[in-house]
Amino acid sequence: MKKEIGVIGLGKMGGGIALHLLEQGWVVRGYDFNDASVRELARKGMKSAASPAELISRMSSPKVVWLMVPARANKKGVRPPVDEVLFGRDGIAKLLSKGDTVIDGGNSYYKEDVGRAKKLEKRGVTFIDVGFSGGPSGARNGGCLMIGGDAPTFKKLEPLFKALASPDGYQFFKGAGAGHFVKMVHNGIEYGMMQAIAEGFAIMKKSKYKPDLKRVADIYQHGSVVESRLVGWLGKAFSERGEDLKSVSGSVGHTGEGEWTAKTARELKVPAKVIEESFKFRVQSAKKPSYTGKVLSAIRNQFGGHSIKRGEMT
Repeated sequence: MKKEIGVIGLGKMGGGIALHLLEQGWVVRGYDFNDASVRELARKGMKSAASPAELISRMSSPKVVWLMVPARANKKGVRPPVDEVLFGRDGIAKLLSKGDTVIDGGNSYYKEDVGRAKKLEKRGVTFIDVGFSGGPSGARNGGCLMIGGDAPTFKKLEPLFKALASPDGYQFFKGAGAGHFVKMVHNGIEYGMMQAIAEGFAIMKKSKYKPDLKRVADIYQHGSVVESRLVGWLGKAFSERGEDLKSVSGSVGHTGEGEWTAKTARELKVPAKVIEESFKFRVQSAKKPSYTGKVLSAIRNQFGGHSIKRGEMT
């Protein structure tokens, strides 16, 4: 494929993707409603556009457009931003032609991907869904990509995925929504793993031994069975904020994937108690903040840049 791509959505993830590709010699055209983000990336070589329509008009065919917009609307009754960008009054779908490709790189619900793929297929436009793990650091330096869609389009776009992934950090899964499905379950597993870590450190904090939790996190990272990036991020949070985590909210944010995983497990009649309970904990933490919640918030902040402030549930 030619090394040209349009990126709509230049936040923590989209901006990192744009910079990562620019540094590898790609022509990146970008748009975001936040003018400051656009200007900053334009200074670093991105070709800016004043609207999604302008971005599409300036691309050569066949066009590849990467969407990195929120999967969920902020207000009830407003349809998800992905649908608005694609099929809204000023949506880009009607501007795309046969042979073009839309990639949704956000955390969309996999069932919604199926309908989007069918709508775009009527115009001869292919749809690829990418579950992107690794947070802003992964977007900037190479992440883990779980890719869904049809095999011929994946093969055509493989140079793009290879450019964005860590070494051997991408895999294709057949079917519209398959990539987001695998990423959804990944995030559900993440909920359970983080919950166990947080509960364990809360137990140690309350025990009579009062171990230095920063040193506990450190020793766990030297050959133990629970050695992990999550424990490493917690140790970093302790170093930056102290083990009491006083500046960190005990109410934990949640963005949908844990809930969707629990819902899918019920639909498939697969017991998923750990994932379901870890999601419920986050919901209940809005009214019942705790040290366990502080640990979860601290870890989320380390890998995803999520807010740690009280009252902000991002």
